[in-house]
Amino acid sequence: MKTETKPVIILGAGGHAKVLIEILNKLDIEILGLTDNAENQIKEFQGLKILGDDYQVYKYPPEEVFLVNGIGSLPGNSIRRDIAIDMRDKGYRFLTIVHPNSLISEKAILHEGCQIMAGSIIQYGTSIGKDTIINTGSVIDHECYVGQSCHIATGSVLSGNVIVGDNTHIGTGTCIINNISIGENVVVAAGSVVYKDIISGSKFLQKKEYHEEF
Repeated sequence: MKTETKPVIILGAGGHAKVLIEILNKLDIEILGLTDNAENQIKEFQGLKILGDDYQVYKYPPEEVFLVNGIGSLPGNSIRRDIAIDMRDKGYRFLTIVHPNSLISEKAILHEGCQIMAGSIIQYGTSIGKDTIINTGSVIDHECYVGQSCHIATGSVLSGNVIVGDNTHIGTGTCIINNISIGENVVVAAGSVVYKDIISGSKFLQKKEYHEEF
């Protein structure tokens, strides 16, 4: 079944964009092309036209297209967030993307521009913030709150009533027990087991920091 939407332009031409292209094709959404800010700009990417750098978006009126943020989310790198802010300031909106093989509760709230990848599960009453990536195979249980511009990396598990503040990176394979609060601008190392609250601005939280002797 065709998803009713406007044509899209993807910002960025890297690995994350490849995954998004596949999802958009499954959803039968028209892709006008991609932007690429690389100095040695290629002409095509995955069979799609490279339109030029990000400024080429301005040739398309905001009311005629949606944007898709194809820039990957890395800890400590604000490029993805900065370009989204800039484009919204100019009137553009970002498409919310949900892989058809994800499982989303009807009572979950997905905000503009968030991206839900294959195999993800989002349960009752959970809110996913603007521009956040819920990456492949992640599980977000009931009544969690995930802020904007976060990255819940591949295979992470958030138990019920977990709060994740804005601009936070939850590393691959992290497990967070129920009722935990994680602040803004936090980086949780891959493979962590989190059973204590984490204050805002904590940059690298190693696995050993969460272990106790019993």
